[in-house]
Amino acid sequence: MTSTSLEAPPDGGSMIRLTEILHRSVKLRQRRFEMLPLRGQGAPFTEPHARNPSDSLPPSELADLISSMSVIGLLEPVLAEEIVVDGKAPTIRLVTGERRLRAMRWGAVNRPDNPHFAALPAVVCPGPLSEEERHMWRFVENFAREPLRPGEQAAALLYQRCAILVGKLLKAGKPVPQEVYAIPDPAERFYALEKIRGTDSACAAPWSEVLDRLGLQLNERKAGELVRAFRALPRDLTEEMDEAAVRLNTRIKFAELRNGRAQAAEGIWAALKSSKRLHLLPTAVNVGLEEPELDPEEIITEAEERQDAANAGRRAKLTRVLSSPEAQEESEDGEDDAAPSAFGQEGPAEVSVAEGASQLAPASAAEAGTAALSADGAPSRPAVEADTIRTALDGIRGLLVEVRAGKEIARYDRGSLRLALRELSTHLDDAPAGETDHDAMNEGSEAA
Repeated sequence: MTSTSLEAPPDGGSMIRLTEILHRSVKLRQRRFEMLPLRGQGAPFTEPHARNPSDSLPPSELADLISSMSVIGLLEPVLAEEIVVDGKAPTIRLVTGERRLRAMRWGAVNRPDNPHFAALPAVVCPGPLSEEERHMWRFVENFAREPLRPGEQAAALLYQRCAILVGKLLKAGKPVPQEVYAIPDPAERFYALEKIRGTDSACAAPWSEVLDRLGLQLNERKAGELVRAFRALPRDLTEEMDEAAVRLNTRIKFAELRNGRAQAAEGIWAALKSSKRLHLLPTAVNVGLEEPELDPEEIITEAEERQDAANAGRRAKLTRVLSSPEAQEESEDGEDDAAPSAFGQEGPAEVSVAEGASQLAPASAAEAGTAALSADGAPSRPAVEADTIRTALDGIRGLLVEVRAGKEIARYDRGSLRLALRELSTHLDDAPAGETDHDAMNEGSEAA
C-alpha cells in the first residue's frame, strides 16, 4: 500500500474505481484543500511554454469562464503541488487548471470588489508529482466533470474516510492487516478499520476532516445521509438506483421501508422497474410507509391514483386563464405557495414535457404577441420573431415540468441558466413608456 505506482485508468470505469486508484499514490492521498492567494507569497506559479498567465486583458476564449466565475465563483478547484527546497519557503506550482488561474487573476485585477476573485480554491499535494501521478489526476478531474450519482459519491466519501483512518492508525503504531486493505466494499472496509481503532478518539476520521480534504461543497449532514443510504441498500440495488437517477431522499425512505417491510419494498421495486414506471417510486414508498396493511400491488395502485390526482390539479392550475388583475394576483400567490414542492422536494406527480408544453400554448402565443408593441400599439423597434419566442417558452416550460416531476438540474447547467436569465431580465424590465404588465397581458390575449 505504500507504492506510488498507478495502474492505467479502466476504460469506461466508474468514479468509485478511479477514487480507489488515486489512494495508491502516497502524495495524492495527502492532498488538502486550500484557498490560495492570487498575489504575493503563497500564490501559485506556472511554467507552461515559458510564460505566466496574462493579467492584462481577458482573452476571448476566457470570457464565458470569467463571466460565470463573477456570478457563482470557481466550482472546480485547481491542482497544485507544494515544492520544498532546503532553506527556502515552500512554493506552490500549478499542475492543472491554467485557464481557471488566468481567469481568476484577471478578475482579481479588474474586478477587485467581487468576492469570487479574492482567493483561488486549490487542491494542494506534496510535490514534486511524477508524470504518472499528474496524468492520473488529470484523467480523474476530466472524468469527474460529470456529476457523481449518490451511490458513487457515497463510496468516494467512504474511500477517503478509510484513507484518513489508515493514516492515523499507522501513525499511532496500530498495524492494519493486509486482508483489510483487500476488502472491496468501502463500507465493510471502514467497519473493519473502526474495529482496529476501537475507542481511540485521536485516530477517528470525522466528516469535517474528510470534506475538508476533498474540498467538497457538502455539509456533514448530507454526507452522513449519503453514506447511510449506501450502507442500508444492497450494492446491486444502489447501482440500479444510480442508473435510474433515484434521488437521495427516496433512497433513504426506501431503506426505511425495506428495513420494516423487506418483501413489500422488493415487490414495489421489481414491479415498477419491469413496467418502466420508476417515476412512481417516491409516491409508492410514501404509501408503503403510511399504509402498512397494503400489499405491493395495492401500494402501486394507490400511488397511481395519487399521482393522477396531483397531475389533474397541476393541469387545472397551468390552464387557468387570467381575466382580471385580481385573478392575476391570486395566480401569482398560488404559484409562490407551490414553488417549494416543485423545486425543493420530490413531487409525487410527473407530467410529460409534451403534455406540459401543449397545456401552455395559449399563454405562449399571448406573450409572443406582446414582444414588440409599445403603449400606442405601434412597434418601437424590430420585434423578436414569434417562432423564437414560442420555442424559448416551450423549452422553459418543458424544463419546469421536468423539475416539478422531481428531476434535478446539474450544477453547471444551473450556472448557465442563471447567467442567461440575468441578462434576459434586463430586456424584460426595459418596457416601452406607458406599458404595464396588465396591458401586455390583455394585448397578448387578444392577439392569441
